[in-house]
Amino acid sequence: MRKSWDISGGPDAAARRASPLKAVPASVSIGGIEIAPATVLAPMAGVTDTVFRRFIRNLGGCGLIMTEFTSADGVLRKKDEKAKRYLHFYEDEHPISAQLFGSDPRVMAEAARMVEGLGFDLVDLNLGCPAKKVVKCNGGSGLLRDLPAIGRIFEAVRAAVTVPFTVKFRAGWSDDEIVCVELARMAESCGLAAVALHARTREQGYSGNARWEWIAAIKDAVKIPVIGNGDIRTPEDACAMVAQTGCDAVMIGRTAPSNPWIFRQIQQYCAGMEDRAGESPDSTRDYDQPSEADRYQMIRTYFRMLIEEELPDAVGKMKQFASWFTHGVPGGAGLRKAIYESKSAVEILERVEEFFEARLCGAVAPSTSSGQVLAREG
Repeated sequence: MRKSWDISGGPDAAARRASPLKAVPASVSIGGIEIAPATVLAPMAGVTDTVFRRFIRNLGGCGLIMTEFTSADGVLRKKDEKAKRYLHFYEDEHPISAQLFGSDPRVMAEAARMVEGLGFDLVDLNLGCPAKKVVKCNGGSGLLRDLPAIGRIFEAVRAAVTVPFTVKFRAGWSDDEIVCVELARMAESCGLAAVALHARTREQGYSGNARWEWIAAIKDAVKIPVIGNGDIRTPEDACAMVAQTGCDAVMIGRTAPSNPWIFRQIQQYCAGMEDRAGESPDSTRDYDQPSEADRYQMIRTYFRMLIEEELPDAVGKMKQFASWFTHGVPGGAGLRKAIYESKSAVEILERVEEFFEARLCGAVAPSTSSGQVLAREG
């Protein structure tokens, strides 16, 4: 789906398809940190751990990766193993940003100082998470109703660190409380290096359409880099967002687990845009579409990385990602069932290898551990 600025009716689908596209910038400088290409892996709870971040980095095309959002209180509690795990990263992950959430300026500042000491390239404030357990503590999007409190956090964190400080936020609490432009201006005046907007309200959660016109409004209001986020499912979507909003970079969240190749596809698509000069948006240069063998290699690589990292929740993550990674694979439903019934990480990897090796050799899929034959239809 390509977006239109006008969400109250707007042009019809044919007009949207005919709208011009613009390549995602080759790079963007955020507080002196060069992000190339100008694409960002969004912070996602339960997803963007060190294994997934390195996995995305190795596939290519992603300029900046971000941690799962991490409690600033947890960072300061030395016994908080979860926070330590969230902030663990390897040298090949640079440039990398650590995202924190919290409502106490002093705690946020001290946590940011610790993050800087760990070697992160940037620190980011989460003002977007709509989860009730976060919002009720005035974290995430819960702070969007208290701009003065946000200003105090901006000032405290900015004074505490020398690395670039950024913020990711939603447009507002609801359609009646849109604060994104005011918030972006305040971020700029407090010395933040960039802003990222998920163009939905807290009340929307992840439903409905992202309203890209809010990204455009922020771009018109500030001079610091603006990162657009929301409803980028294809390279064409990314280029449509840049064309329609003027944003300096694009951030991709939920599409990444289901299509980890999205960043590389965007890079390939943009590299060929000059060759498509004068052509309609539908006359697109093909970008790599993963084959079944590619998908097998991708799943096997990610699952092996999870096992090697010895994460305590490796089995759970494998089962979680199976629904994304096997989407569209013939027989995927049967494979998912086999994975869900497996008891260990090694057993899950064996089921994956058996399934794909049988398919790629043209054989009937093998029986699962429960004795049931894997289905041919996903």
